[in-house]
Amino acid sequence: MALLRTKEIRSMDEKGREAKLKELRSELMHERGVAAMGGAPPSPGKIRAIRRSIARMLTILREEEIAEAKAPAKKPATKPPTKPATKPATKPTTKEGGT
Repeated sequence: MALLRTKEIRSMDEKGREAKLKELRSELMHERGVAAMGGAPPSPGKIRAIRRSIARMLTILREEEIAEAKAPAKKPATKPPTKPATKPATKPTTKEGGT
């Protein structure tokens, strides 16, 4: 398991990223299983490195999702002018028979 750099992740196509993410998650599950059974992991920092690689991958996926959502929103939207809201006239209330 090599550490994934952001350049490497960004250069991957979408299917490659999804496949790599799935692979990382299954590897993390395997490493956690080994640790839970009391086995000594071959590399103590491997679980942490895998978690960070998954986080990097998800962060880049989210950044691109946001960038795609903002791309069409750059066009200025023209809204028709609206009338300002007015309050309906109310009758003044008086209490009859009060002290």
